[in-house]
Amino acid sequence: MALHIRKSMKSLFRFNQKNTVIRRLFSAETCTELKGPSSGRVFSGIQPTGVPHLGNYLGALESWVAMQGQYSSVLYSIVDLHSITQAQDPQLLRHSILDMAASLLACGIDPNRSILFQQSQVSEHAELSWILGCLTSMPRLRHLPQWKMKSKQKNEGSVGLYTYPVLQAADILLYKSTHVPVGEDQVQHLELAQDLARIFNNQYGEFFPEPRALLSTTRKVKSLRDPSSKMSKSDPQKLATVFLTDTPEDIAFKIRRAVTDFTSEVTFDPEGRPGVSNLVSVHAAVSGQSVEEVVRLARGLDTGQYKTLVAEAVVQKLEPIRLEIQRLRADRGHLESLLTQGAERARALAAPVLREVRQRVGFS
Repeated sequence: MALHIRKSMKSLFRFNQKNTVIRRLFSAETCTELKGPSSGRVFSGIQPTGVPHLGNYLGALESWVAMQGQYSSVLYSIVDLHSITQAQDPQLLRHSILDMAASLLACGIDPNRSILFQQSQVSEHAELSWILGCLTSMPRLRHLPQWKMKSKQKNEGSVGLYTYPVLQAADILLYKSTHVPVGEDQVQHLELAQDLARIFNNQYGEFFPEPRALLSTTRKVKSLRDPSSKMSKSDPQKLATVFLTDTPEDIAFKIRRAVTDFTSEVTFDPEGRPGVSNLVSVHAAVSGQSVEEVVRLARGLDTGQYKTLVAEAVVQKLEPIRLEIQRLRADRGHLESLLTQGAERARALAAPVLREVRQRVGFS
């Protein structure tokens, strides 16, 4: 399929998303939308589980790039300690860590404007996690949705899976982070970090700020084969997910095979027409246009013709990223050096915080 390159547009994807669940859990005092500039410190992490997909990029990474200019201090961690809550092949894990670093850099994460590092290279994360774990009750962890879901899938769960929300809290508090980007599935885990900050402060004196949620207004990208579920790396249907390393031909084929319906007109109706609406959402996100603008642009096209238009827009957005990932992958030494430098910068922030925590607890 021939794909015609359109003019690039850089504005972020905007939707009037319903944030009812999140807003119920976070009051105005503890919840902040993605606005800046700010003197606050942002922390976020991503597991090295392979190359990110389109949903990861539009749902999180594009906002991560923007936050580098909105906040005075930004830390992004490849959270490999979290990844081993599930069995990992060591060689594949090492490869995946560098692949994730290449992907983040290609998306626009700039080591000169943020700190990009590998979590396990900063040992303070694990030590603070132990200290915070001693302040956390077992019933508190049992009620977190991730444990319920993942332990049920396996019929049992490891200690690491059970306590990894405490490690998440340690990741955040170790840098005295003030803001954390969250999705709906992580809201209660951020609540735990807020609770542990309060518990520590009450027991050992005021020290940790309570981190605020950064709410993304980006809709979740749905599976191309099952628009009732979100796009996922682990989807067994190979045509369901668009990866950042997909070629233009791969992207065109996957979008051409996307599930729609028997109505040819292009409309936006997430409840009644989830497949077509998912394509409209993606098109709006990658082009920087509103849903209304995209629907007007598609007037007179049937869904088959519209899929070609969507594919063109997605390729225009992702092709520069794909090529940059390829370039970065070819120099593993450069990626390792960047992560080492990032760990040194992260440790410079983490070490004095942990030193003070150790003193307050009574270790020194």
